[in-house]
Amino acid sequence: MKLKQIVISIENSPNRLYRVIKAMSDSGINLRAMNLVDTGAFGQLRLLVSDVVKARKILMKMNIPAFVNEVIAAEIEDKPGSLAGIMLPLMQADIRIEFMYAYIGGTSEGKAVMIFRFSDNGKAIDVLQQHGVKILDAKTFNITEQE
Repeated sequence: MKLKQIVISIENSPNRLYRVIKAMSDSGINLRAMNLVDTGAFGQLRLLVSDVVKARKILMKMNIPAFVNEVIAAEIEDKPGSLAGIMLPLMQADIRIEFMYAYIGGTSEGKAVMIFRFSDNGKAIDVLQQHGVKILDAKTFNITEQE
């Protein structure tokens, strides 16, 4: 139920970002979700892609440092207060949200998807499921994570 996300430390230039996105496109890799954070001269690009292994190989050939970490995709109601409603039990369980971003598209009617990395992903999954939150898997996003 955890998803593999590629994280790239990327030079903050239009050319560098374009080269990464174009290389994925040219190789038939579909971007499922993306988050770019500016940290000054470099940014951090987080990608959920249709083929994790292939994407990593492409980045290695391009000499672009990248690593893979695990994230959780949670489907929540698309209405005010839903995010706060799931954050409360996580806070009470002393689970820290390290980062989060939204995923658009492909959800059930009236639902939104949040991508999270927690201080303890396994414990967070348990807490969320105990509170009726649907956790999405790689199949939901049409993602291949293994060779």
